[in-house]
Amino acid sequence: MKQNMGSIDRTIRTIIALVIAGLYFTHTISGTIATIALVLAIVFVATSMISWCPMYLPFGMSTKKDGK
Repeated sequence: MKQNMGSIDRTIRTIIALVIAGLYFTHTISGTIATIALVLAIVFVATSMISWCPMYLPFGMSTKKDGK
């Protein structure tokens, strides 16, 4: 797996995941939409940790700067 996520991308995903988790655990969001959002937050954290997003592959995208 070649890394395809830059540090800004990873930071933004982590912040979004923390906001979703906060909304979920304070019961601001609930029901099916809350469950879907929490799963999305988990995916964001996981992809941020490994610096690889499978959705970038079909489009040949990368937010990682060359040489780093």
